[in-house]
Amino acid sequence: MDCKHSTNITNRLARITGQLNGIREMVEEGRPCGDLLTQLSSVNSAITQVAKLILTEHLEHCVLSGCEKEALLGELQTAIDQFAKLK
Repeated sequence: MDCKHSTNITNRLARITGQLNGIREMVEEGRPCGDLLTQLSSVNSAITQVAKLILTEHLEHCVLSGCEKEALLGELQTAIDQFAKLK
């Protein structure tokens, strides 16, 4: 089954790609490790948010398509939010 993802996801992935390219340049420039770790943490958070969005879209468009289960979706969204906070 083909999945059509939102423009928001595509835009976020493009931003993450830019962040990763920036980190590579920072490494090549010999920037301090603390700066690199800060940027890597930011990318990690951004990837987690994209994963959360993709999972949410999957639930909305693939799992619940055509079903009237908004309450279930709310409960699942809460679980996803908690999962995304795990480190």
